Amino acid sequence: MAENTDTVRALARGLSILRFLNRSGAARVTEIAAELNLPRPTVYRLLHTLEVEGYILYSSSDNRARVSPLAAALGDNGSLRSRLCHVAAPILVQFTNTHAWPVDLSIYEDSHMIVQESTHSRSPLSVDPGMIGYCLPILRSSAGRAYLSVCDPKERNLIIDLLRAEAVPEDIPFLKSDWLDQNLTAYFQQGYATRDPRTFRPKTSSLAVPILANDRAIGCLSIIWVTKAMTMQQAIERYAVALQASSADIAAEFQMLEDAGSDERR
Repeated sequence: MAENTDTVRALARGLSILRFLNRSGAARVTEIAAELNLPRPTVYRLLHTLEVEGYILYSSSDNRARVSPLAAALGDNGSLRSRLCHVAAPILVQFTNTHAWPVDLSIYEDSHMIVQESTHSRSPLSVDPGMIGYCLPILRSSAGRAYLSVCDPKERNLIIDLLRAEAVPEDIPFLKSDWLDQNLTAYFQQGYATRDPRTFRPKTSSLAVPILANDRAIGCLSIIWVTKAMTMQQAIERYAVALQASSADIAAEFQMLEDAGSDERR
C-alpha cells in the first residue's frame, strides 16, 4: 500500500510540474521547487522521469525545462509555444555563436510580445540576462512592430482596437492612423522593424524580424544593444539579413514539426 501511495504522490507531483511549466513557459529546478514547495532532489528526479518519457525538454540556450511538443499536444494552450521554442533554441544559439550578439524569440500574447527563448545568458554583449518572460509593448518594441506588420489584417485590427481601448499614454503617438499606415507598410516591405531609445528602454535600440510559417505570423526574433555601441544603420547592415535567415530556418523547422504532427494525428 505504501508503494502505491508513493507512486500516486509522484504522479501528482509530476503533473503539478507539467502544469507549472505550461503556465510559465520554462523554469529552472530551483524555481519549480520554490513554486511547488518540493525538495530539489525530488524535482530533479521527477524531471528526469518526465524527460525520459518525452514530456519535458531542456532549453538549448540554458538549463531551463519546458514542456515538450508531446506534452503540449495534450492541450492546445502551449502547443505552438512549445514547438516553436523547441526548434528555435539551437538556431538562436548558432546565431549568437556566429555574431556574438544575444537574440530573443518572442510571441504575441495578450497585447504584448512575450520573450520565450533568449541567448542573453550566453553572450558577453547582453544588456539584460533576465529576458525570458519579459513583456514587450507592441507599438514601442521592434518585435511588436514586426509582428503587426505581417500578421493577419483582422488580427492586427483587433490588437490595435485593444491598444486604443487600453489607452496607455506612451502608446498614444503610435496609435495615430498615419503613423500606423506609414510605418507598418515600411516594416512589411523591408522585412524588419526598428526601435530607438526614445521609444522604449532608454539608452538601447533594437531590431526585429518576423517569423512566418505558411504565411502565418508565429513570432519574432530581435536583438537589443546599447545605442552608443552601434548605430541603427550599422545594425541593419550587419544583422538584418542574418536575422531573416535564422527566421527562415526556424519557420522551416517549425513547419516540418507541424506537418509531422499532422501526419501522426491522421
